[in-house]
Amino acid sequence: MHSTKTFFVVAASALALSACGGSGGGASGARDYVTAVGSSTVYPFATAVAEEFAKEGHKSPVIESTGTGAGMKLFCAGIGAQHPDIEDASRRMKKSEYEQCQKNGVTEVVEVQVGIDGIAFAEAKNGPGMQLTPADIYKALAADPFGKPNTSKTWKDVNPSLPDEPILVYGPPSTSGTRDALKELILEAGCKTDPETVALKDTDKDKYEAICHDIREDGPYVDAGENDNLIVQKLSKNPKAIGIFGYSYLEENAGVLNGISLSGITPTYDAIADFSYPGARPLYIYIKKQHLGPIKDLKAYAEAWTKAWGPDGYLKPKGMIIATEEVRKKNADIIANMTPLDPSELH
Repeated sequence: MHSTKTFFVVAASALALSACGGSGGGASGARDYVTAVGSSTVYPFATAVAEEFAKEGHKSPVIESTGTGAGMKLFCAGIGAQHPDIEDASRRMKKSEYEQCQKNGVTEVVEVQVGIDGIAFAEAKNGPGMQLTPADIYKALAADPFGKPNTSKTWKDVNPSLPDEPILVYGPPSTSGTRDALKELILEAGCKTDPETVALKDTDKDKYEAICHDIREDGPYVDAGENDNLIVQKLSKNPKAIGIFGYSYLEENAGVLNGISLSGITPTYDAIADFSYPGARPLYIYIKKQHLGPIKDLKAYAEAWTKAWGPDGYLKPKGMIIATEEVRKKNADIIANMTPLDPSELH
């Protein structure tokens, strides 16, 4: 896999052009290659598509791993060559982000589901052999589980059947879609095991969200940044720690890591594909429709995904979980017609 730097080098000459002509509202003539920002989970897939695209004689797209949230800010900041054409996302765009796009003149956004991923919990091969539930993870990582300050220091404090080992979890930062999915898919599921907390959803939504989603900041959870490979390295050095990242990183490092089961279900290709694994989630790219004219290769790069995301495509060996044929057809049609998303579906 190429690094972000490599992709910048490929497009360096074109980048100089954008510095001259990239200001103002239009992208016309200012840039002759595609730019994408966003999810570290989608990054290896987006760069794989970019590499194949370049082999076909196109200018290599420039892909940056910024995290989904930070990427949304960049994507929605405006129209023109100085703004990215694509946002790679490991969660769906939020209503508030769409509104920010609209405010800054990004009026037509095309949403494409490119596949499925799972938030994998992993440990080193010589780790303690953890088996967890969403409730265990919630009690270990929430700032105020069920509304009370978190005093748990070891996994045994959380659940007497777990090892008497310090809680140490390397996970994604607040800018990451993986962090959002961790909160919404795993922590909230653990939080909902308490009926009193669930009742808060109707009486005090803000308090409910804080209790269910806020992650502790007193040491046991370590923000490891947007480089998921760094988490893999940390687990190798500290076999008692746990890491959280996209499934493709677990599959890529199967020789040194074990996936941790959640509620008895191990993160495997099949368990994520059928959504029986609790951490399964769709992956997206968002395309700026207003850039289709000025950025000549933008539609062709989007179409390149459709050749890559099938059961026989080259993304599957890289860890992509393939979406159903129905989902793939629907999204290929969206790309063919560049159909803008319906904002009423966003939350």
